[in-house]
Amino acid sequence: MRMSKMYMPTLREVPSEAEIPSHQLLLRAGMIRKLVSGVYSYLPLGYRTIRKVEQVVREEMDRAGSQELLMSAIQPRELWEASGRWANFGPEMWRLKDRNDREFCLGPTHEEYFTDLVKDEIRSYKQLPLNLYQIQTKYRDEKRPRFGLMRCREFIMKDAYSFDIDDDGMREAYQKMWDAYDAIFTRLKLDYKVVQGDTGAMGGKISHEFMAMSDVGEGVVAYCDHCDFAATDEKSAVVYKTREHSREQLQMERVKTPEVKTIDALVEFFGTEKYVFGKSLVYSVQGNPVVVMVPGDRELNETKLANFLGAAGHEIEMADEDMIIAITGANKGFTGPVGLKEGTRLIVDKRVTEIANLVVGGNETDYHLKNVNFGRDFTGEVADDLLMVVEGDSCPVCGEPLRLARGIEVGNIFQLGTKYSTSLGATFLDVNGKEKPFVMGSYGVGISRTVAAIVEQYHDEKGINWPLVAAPYHAIITVVNSRNEEQAELGEKLYSMLTSFGVETLLDDRNERVGVKFNDRDLIGVPVQITVGKKAAEGVIEFSLRSSDNKEEITVDKLKGRIEGVFAEAGLKL
Repeated sequence: MRMSKMYMPTLREVPSEAEIPSHQLLLRAGMIRKLVSGVYSYLPLGYRTIRKVEQVVREEMDRAGSQELLMSAIQPRELWEASGRWANFGPEMWRLKDRNDREFCLGPTHEEYFTDLVKDEIRSYKQLPLNLYQIQTKYRDEKRPRFGLMRCREFIMKDAYSFDIDDDGMREAYQKMWDAYDAIFTRLKLDYKVVQGDTGAMGGKISHEFMAMSDVGEGVVAYCDHCDFAATDEKSAVVYKTREHSREQLQMERVKTPEVKTIDALVEFFGTEKYVFGKSLVYSVQGNPVVVMVPGDRELNETKLANFLGAAGHEIEMADEDMIIAITGANKGFTGPVGLKEGTRLIVDKRVTEIANLVVGGNETDYHLKNVNFGRDFTGEVADDLLMVVEGDSCPVCGEPLRLARGIEVGNIFQLGTKYSTSLGATFLDVNGKEKPFVMGSYGVGISRTVAAIVEQYHDEKGINWPLVAAPYHAIITVVNSRNEEQAELGEKLYSMLTSFGVETLLDDRNERVGVKFNDRDLIGVPVQITVGKKAAEGVIEFSLRSSDNKEEITVDKLKGRIEGVFAEAGLKL
């Protein structure tokens, strides 16, 4: 492609709306443009990279035995009603009506649709196992779209679904997809971890996430350097050892604590440690008050709370002042487990029950209670683990300290079981002629998010530094002076030669200053850089890689060999 003809509107300044490197650089490099918040167009360079990522995904999915199809983004309400997700998926679902008032959604995911597709077509165990996938645009009405392609309202995703006769078959399909994902993200040169994930609204009991490691990632990974344990912070089990500060249960006392509301203020007031306190949090769950208690030195994990309650995340929110006063009789900051309004649901993390002589809110403005003990002074529903993991917690597998790091979720895999096949009546006849529900798995790769993740891991102060496999073009030829006949002719010759070899090549034949050309090629990040300059008449060019500061002069006859070496090192063939 000649750059003089190319639509590549690069920007010199960092857009004010862009907060993280991938967002900034994809905008500056003329690869994406925002239409409205969370909705982007992919310009020619950006779309080429999208297609490169899609191709790697297709090759590995096909190799794993999955078959590609394409389904509609528009899905009728009836499908989602059958699975129970029309109501509980939440406000992220785009809902619409046709001219006849029939309700639809723009698909945020496709479990129901795929299940409905196969249920009338696959009737015998002899037709199983089956694995189908698509690469398609998804829609989620994010409350706060941000970070460019990281969290959009419209995004490109690969989703696959496996159908098996039993759990063993599902687990085998799950492992095949795991292996395929390993191959995908390894080929794309991403530094990633596979971690246990929360199944959330998807259903099922087991899921894993593929996290591209990045300081700007929205996800947090807890992992152990001494064993293979790794999980998201939402999923990670917390090993919390309570410390004994008193051997006997003391008599409960009422203590005046005017304007002392926070844990830090209480620590100073009572002259003790955070772990002595029982932190009581009030939530509104589907409009009803729920009080949750955790040790004072830890934070509540709202995902674990939602799972304990069997509620969707959007159905849980912090209670307002009026609800707090209604169940406690006190202002915010003085809530505790003793003397709550009758009928108020109280959920207690198990570790709270093991701490003697707690300090808790007194359910009276400006008062706390000390020497409060579970069982004697209050009771409630006990949850095994409602805590958020922190750096240094003991690994639940080997006991060594855990580490935390941030990551970008680029892929996920779920063992769905029969959640969708049962609810949608999707069955087959087994070897004995009995009807049984399909046992399913679900597998997603965020195509557009993966592009952003690659940029986060491959950039510097000059711009993007694409790995060869994902680069929009493999090589760029920069003609220093396009008005110089010898340089222009050699540039054209090299362009024809590389193109004939199968090297995807940009020819910068623009009538621009050489500094502009060099800055643009570094910004857009094409891996192989070829400069045609003053020695063009001698058949000498400058060869360099975007990933290195080394530049060398070589003769034209050596160029093909050098590029073949670059391809071989990247695991690609010309």
